[in-house]
Amino acid sequence: MKMMHRLMALLTIIIMMAGFSSAYAADDGYASSYTYNYDYWGDIRESPDAYRVENVLYSSGLGLETAMKKPQSLYVRNNDIYVCDTGNNRIIQIRLTGSEYKLVRIIDTIQGADIATFNTPSDVFVDAEENIYIADTNNGRVVMVDKDLNFIKEFVKPTDSTYDQSLSFLPNKIVVDVSGRVFVLATNVNKGLVKFEADTTFTGYVGANKVSYNLAEYIWKMWFSTKEQRAQQESFVPTEYCNIYMDEDSFIYATNIVFSEYDLLYDVAQPIRRLNGIGNDILIKNDRYPPIGELYWQSEDDVHGPSKLVDITVLENDIYVAVDRTRGRIFGYDSQGIMLWAFGTSGNSEGAFNSAISIEHMGKDLIVLDQNEANITIFKPTEYGNLIYAASEDYLKGDYDGSAEKWEEVLKHNANYNLAFIGIGRSLMRQEKYKEAMDYFEMAHDRDNYGRAFRQYRKIWVEENIGWMIAVIAALLIIPLIIRMVKKTRMEVEVYERGQIAK
Repeated sequence: MKMMHRLMALLTIIIMMAGFSSAYAADDGYASSYTYNYDYWGDIRESPDAYRVENVLYSSGLGLETAMKKPQSLYVRNNDIYVCDTGNNRIIQIRLTGSEYKLVRIIDTIQGADIATFNTPSDVFVDAEENIYIADTNNGRVVMVDKDLNFIKEFVKPTDSTYDQSLSFLPNKIVVDVSGRVFVLATNVNKGLVKFEADTTFTGYVGANKVSYNLAEYIWKMWFSTKEQRAQQESFVPTEYCNIYMDEDSFIYATNIVFSEYDLLYDVAQPIRRLNGIGNDILIKNDRYPPIGELYWQSEDDVHGPSKLVDITVLENDIYVAVDRTRGRIFGYDSQGIMLWAFGTSGNSEGAFNSAISIEHMGKDLIVLDQNEANITIFKPTEYGNLIYAASEDYLKGDYDGSAEKWEEVLKHNANYNLAFIGIGRSLMRQEKYKEAMDYFEMAHDRDNYGRAFRQYRKIWVEENIGWMIAVIAALLIIPLIIRMVKKTRMEVEVYERGQIAK
C-alpha cells in the first residue's frame, strides 16, 4: 500500500512538472490572447493563438504633442495608417518604416477650400493616387484633397427631391470605388448608402437596410393604439448601418448593430452583409451558423448581449475580419462564412480593448483602434495563423496538394479544427478523390460537402462497374426465362411420354 501511495505521488509530481514545462514553453516572449473556435455542436474549443500582439501605438510614442482624443476610424493604404483623430479635428498619418511606426504628418488644414479646417471628422479614405477623402461630419461634406492637401472637390447635401431636405447631411463613413464613385453612410439616413458619382452628382441610394421591429409592438401599434398614440410612437423604419468597407472587387461589406437578438441565429438579423452594385446581400454562408460573432451571449459573466460588430476589414481571398464592441473580440471568417478563429477580450491590458471602434489590415497584420484608450494595437499572425491563410490561398490558386499538406500541418497544431478537415476534403474533391474526401467531410460533420462527394463517387463507381452490373441485371432477367423454358419443355416431354404409355 505504501508503495502504491509513493507511485501515485511520483505520478502527480511528473504531471505537475509537465504542466509547468508546457507553460514555460508557451512563454515565447509574445503577448498571448485567448483564442477559440466553435465545433459542429456549437461548443467552444480553445485553439492555438492565430494572432499575437506585436505593438501598441500611443500618442506619446508617436511624438504627438496633443494626445489623440476619441479617434473614430482607421484607413490603411500601402504602409501608411491614417487615423481620424475626431476629438482633435485632424487626420494623423503614420508610416511603417522597417519595423517601426513613425508619425508622417498631422492633417488639420487644407488649401484652396472655403472651409480650410475640419469639424469632427469621422472617417477617411485614400485612393490609389493618394487622394484623400475625409468625412467632415459637422461641416456637412465629404472633402477630397490631393496628396499635398490641395482642395479638389467636395460632396455635399443633395438637392434632389428624393433626399429629405429637413435632414442635415452628416457623413459618418465613406468608401470610394475605382471609378471615383463615393458611397456615404450618413447619420439619420435610413434609405441606404448615399451614392455620388465622381463628378459629385447625387444618384440615389444603395442597399437599404431591412425594417427592424418587434412583433408585439407592431400588433399593439396597428390594432390597439389610438390614432393619437400611433402618431406619438416611433415609426417602423429601416435602421442605419454601423460601418462599411470596400473590398478589392468593389463589393461593399456593411455591419449592422441594430437588430432583434432572436433573429441572429436564424439569419434574419444579418449583422454582416456583402452588397453588390444594386445593393443586394450576396454574402456566402455555408457554415452551420451564420457569421454573427459570439454564438452564446447570455453567459454568467458581467458582459451580456450579442456581438455588436462595429467595423469590418477584408483581406485577400475574401477573408473578412470584424471587431466586436461588446466583448472586445475579433472574429475572422473565410469566403464561405466559416469562422476561422476568434480572440480578444475587454480590458485595459495589452491586447485587450476598452472600446474597440475600428479595424484595418496591413497585409495579414490586423490593426485595431480603441477610442477610449486612444491607442492602436497591431496584431501579427502566428505560425498557426499563417498556415490557415496559406492553406486557403493554395486552394484558391489551384494547388490542391499544397493546400491539403498545409491543412494537415494545421491539424498538428489543432486536432479539433473542423475547417482543416473541410479544407482537406475540398482539395481531395478537386483531385477527384471522392471516397477519401467523404471520410474527411464525415469527420467534420459537413453533410453538404459529403453529399456532393458521395454523388460524384457514386457516378464514377457506376461508370466503372456498369459492365458487370448490366451482366448481372441481364442474368437476373434471362435466367428465370431459361428456367421457365426448360420447365415448360420438360413438362411437354413428360406429357408426351405419358401419352405414349397410355397407348
